[in-house]
Amino acid sequence: MLIPKGALVVSCQARADNPLHGPVLMAAMARAAEQGGARGIRANGSDDVAAIRAVTALPIIGIAKVWDDRFPVYITPGFAQAEQIARAGADIIGLDATPRPRDGEPVERLIGRIRSELGREVFADIATLEEGRAAHAAGATYIATTLSGYTEETASRKTEGPNLELLSALVAEIPGPIVAEGRFDTPELVAEAFRRGAHAVVVGTAITNPREITRKFVRALP
Repeated sequence: MLIPKGALVVSCQARADNPLHGPVLMAAMARAAEQGGARGIRANGSDDVAAIRAVTALPIIGIAKVWDDRFPVYITPGFAQAEQIARAGADIIGLDATPRPRDGEPVERLIGRIRSELGREVFADIATLEEGRAAHAAGATYIATTLSGYTEETASRKTEGPNLELLSALVAEIPGPIVAEGRFDTPELVAEAFRRGAHAVVVGTAITNPREITRKFVRALP
């Protein structure tokens, strides 16, 4: 098990329009997260993964976002992306494990290939209990609540905070590490996730996106 039980994982990502975009800054962010007590890093793209791998021995959940208007799945949609981030130094491959259309093979086959051909554990981003069941059955090591509220099926049920009910349902049914991710923006919510049985919690924007953090404070101004 690469991600220890009780771990805080920090997602170090910045899109191209963000002033922090780029491998050098994301590597610095990962170092800062490690110094703060993070026990894992989530990172996007082979360049960022390689830069972070060079500065930390923490387990890295690597993803590769590929935006394509033809397909709703953009988080590591195919084997080629998984192979790139594995070569860059990712210990675990994160992917969209929903059954939605993607530019690649069916997710069950993709999970199997990552396990057998790359020798990497799989971190499955899901939105529903049924998707969690399927990803676990296909061989994913970690099941994460990442996409709850962000798929067509769940958008209308999106909560302002994290989907704690989904977390509890996954923990109750799936005999494997369940990871809480998605809209965890306070220490109190992280603590609640662990009370509900989460193996680990991933926090991103609330730690690593100063622009969004600033906007949150600005909205409180008179």
